[in-house]
Amino acid sequence: MENTNELKQNKMGTAPLFRLIMSMALPAMFSMLVQALYNIVDSIFVSMKGEAALGAVNLAFPMQFLMTSVAVGTGIGINSLVSRRLGEGRKHEADKTATYSLMLGIFSWLIFLLLGIFAVHPLISVFTNDPETYQYSVEYLSIVFIFSIGIFVEVNIEKTLQGTGNTVFPMAFQLVGAITNIILDPIFIFTFDLGVKGAAIATVIGQIFSMIFALLVLFIRKNGIKVDFNFFKKIDWKVIIDVYRVGLPSIVMQSIGSFMIFGLNLILTGFSITAVNVLGVYYKLQSFIFMPVFGLTHGVMPIMGYNYGAKNKDRLIKSLKYSLFIALVIMGIGLIIFQVFPRELLAMFNATDDMYAIGIPALRLISLCFLPAAVGIMFSTVFQAVGRGIRSLIISLLRQLCLILPIAYVLSFFGVTYVWLAFPLAEILSIIVSVIFFVTLYNKELKFLSTKEPR
Repeated sequence: MENTNELKQNKMGTAPLFRLIMSMALPAMFSMLVQALYNIVDSIFVSMKGEAALGAVNLAFPMQFLMTSVAVGTGIGINSLVSRRLGEGRKHEADKTATYSLMLGIFSWLIFLLLGIFAVHPLISVFTNDPETYQYSVEYLSIVFIFSIGIFVEVNIEKTLQGTGNTVFPMAFQLVGAITNIILDPIFIFTFDLGVKGAAIATVIGQIFSMIFALLVLFIRKNGIKVDFNFFKKIDWKVIIDVYRVGLPSIVMQSIGSFMIFGLNLILTGFSITAVNVLGVYYKLQSFIFMPVFGLTHGVMPIMGYNYGAKNKDRLIKSLKYSLFIALVIMGIGLIIFQVFPRELLAMFNATDDMYAIGIPALRLISLCFLPAAVGIMFSTVFQAVGRGIRSLIISLLRQLCLILPIAYVLSFFGVTYVWLAFPLAEILSIIVSVIFFVTLYNKELKFLSTKEPR
């Protein structure tokens, strides 16, 4: 009689693909939408405490984004390895990966603990000389860094379970953290009158609650993998290297966004602080569009990884086609919203007349990148799923750094409105490289895989 784990793995190898992708992706997509919601709610609440308070959160955003990038990038490496090892029938190594994921989460936290203690002041001083904004930013970022253990451990458990085909509990982890944050935000910001510091406290409490729930599920429930602390008696460094073979490029890839925002802020400060604020508002708003697509990648990556490990070409390619279609639909809806309702979107952040003047054309121009971004994201997902993290890294470097910043700088000489065109131009150019990489991978490896039909 097949056990629960075998049934789950057979599901990833045999179930009708579109339905399977939706069943695995929808929980992650929903939880990511909740994450996007609380990010926006957080900023709306903080903006009620004044422009300096909102500015402080926006200044901290690139560095907070870096922290999240390390957590998610490491988790992607864990997800990819767990799903591939299960697809190959090497459950023992999948169990090792799950066990070491806890250690890797603590290791990541220790890095940001030290940054929170020693590096926050010099980091913030690069962005602002305003005493009030500086103080708020230091308070916010110090708390978020020092008490970040929750996000690192929870994300690793989340990605481990997603690698086994379980997306419901990872969704629940996200919901616990997000709902806790949303509830506590007004209490700490207004009732306790802690302002920006209160927003940071609410954030880390939500993360810690999410971590506690994730640990309970990991150790109490049967999940298709087993955490065994005996694996720590003799560390299998090959497993950790395999995690970071995909995870490290993913960390760099995720972190590129924070460097891109920093570079764009330097360009936009040459026009006005309002232009910088428009960029910050855009990133809060676009999360409602991009987060569901990232949730889709979390659901489809283990399917791709499993079928690659099982050498099933047809299901791997069909997974890409279906997920690309879904991503394009989501991005298409986002494009329509940004084109039709830019004023209403900006109004949520108490926009001034200057912000409307700069922000309305900005949202319309930047959103032209949504459809090509869907293509780039899904190709990156394939490369990560089959263990080709370097190719994903190169695509992300092109999309978010090597192309967009030089293009934005050149276009800035023609006016602030032209800067926003850098987003769609960078995405379109990067698609060319994505297609070349995929065709090369297909011709050299994927087309030689078997074409098993689901039983």
